Amino acid sequence: MGWIDTESDGYAVTLDGTRVVCRNGAGRTLKQVPAKLRDDAQVVRLRQLAEWLERHERECREQVDAWLVRSLPVPVALLARVWPDAAWQGALRDLVVAPVGPDGSPDVARAGFLRDADPDPARGLGVVDLDGDSVRLGAEQGVESVLIPHPVLLLEDLDDLREFAVELGVEQGAQQLFREVWRRPERLADGASGWDAYARGRFAELRHATSRAASLGFRVRGGYAVCPLVEGGVPLEAAYWLGDEYPEAETETGALEWRDRAGRRLPLAEVGPVAWSEGERMAALVYAGRVVDEEGDKR
Repeated sequence: MGWIDTESDGYAVTLDGTRVVCRNGAGRTLKQVPAKLRDDAQVVRLRQLAEWLERHERECREQVDAWLVRSLPVPVALLARVWPDAAWQGALRDLVVAPVGPDGSPDVARAGFLRDADPDPARGLGVVDLDGDSVRLGAEQGVESVLIPHPVLLLEDLDDLREFAVELGVEQGAQQLFREVWRRPERLADGASGWDAYARGRFAELRHATSRAASLGFRVRGGYAVCPLVEGGVPLEAAYWLGDEYPEAETETGALEWRDRAGRRLPLAEVGPVAWSEGERMAALVYAGRVVDEEGDKR
């Protein structure tokens, strides 16, 4: 972006990323915008643009994260359409994508790091596969949509993908490969519908727990931290009990549970891998903020 003259003689402003930068009449870039220019029309306009750009980048990352967490197939044509946008490209570039098979499951064997999205449907997406080869995923290969697989779906290849990502110098805009993964235990109590691993976490005030959940991006509803999910195309949610007393009242966390669209608590044995991993991730992140006593023990 070029320099824009302000109403004050000699001063000009521009955007450096999402930061407003100012230079004086001598052409020297200043460390900050002078106080007398803070209400200048051009400075205000650039600040508003910077705020919009930051919000747009955040919304792009959030949307990509939703595709990943909810295991939603994404049309190749959609990715090609948004790819020229720097914010979208920053959120999508170098994510592992896999063609969606006829049954709706990802073909992980053909997965690769996303490097390009061509508007020509025949060419589709350009990816670097695990062999280091550049390949296309488009109409010519019978690919119309891809999945941005949750890492729990990549467990057999996850270590190789992480190692290869380090070799390529990959920096993912959305957390995928290095996202923490939790697996459902093989042995569960018959008929159990609540997971108590993160129960009895004490917070001095309920509002501390709810604020922490909200700051981490989770909804808070009816005393629970809630994470909406989709597993195998079926909507559901993970819910972690925080408490429903006064905001200033002490509280202790309860069980983590999963519910279907009708609000029915699912038996733990029926919870799929993505829903389990994301539900436990939510509970672990909130639980980590619990009170630490004077001896250093957490409760």
